[in-house]
Amino acid sequence: MIIVIGLCPICDREMWMNNFIDKHHFLPKCKGGRETEWVHQVCHRKIHSVFTESELAKEYNNADMVKSHPEMIKFVKWVSKKEPDFYDRTVTHNRKRRK
Repeated sequence: MIIVIGLCPICDREMWMNNFIDKHHFLPKCKGGRETEWVHQVCHRKIHSVFTESELAKEYNNADMVKSHPEMIKFVKWVSKKEPDFYDRTVTHNRKRRK
């Protein structure tokens, strides 16, 4: 049985319980954020590959702002055609911090 927990705030696809979903702090914990929202893992990894923690805190601290970035627009267009349980291991997390 598939349990739908809502729509991903990034790609607007259904999120299924126990299928590649994460909690994301739109305002990073290291910048004082406490609130989290469920997002697909592939969307979560893309967010962190595009933005630094400082960028997320200052400019991209909500789903609408994240989705307005040109690279995220391109990503959402691509991922929105995938099934809700799609996960691509090639979408990687950027561990380097840009200055």
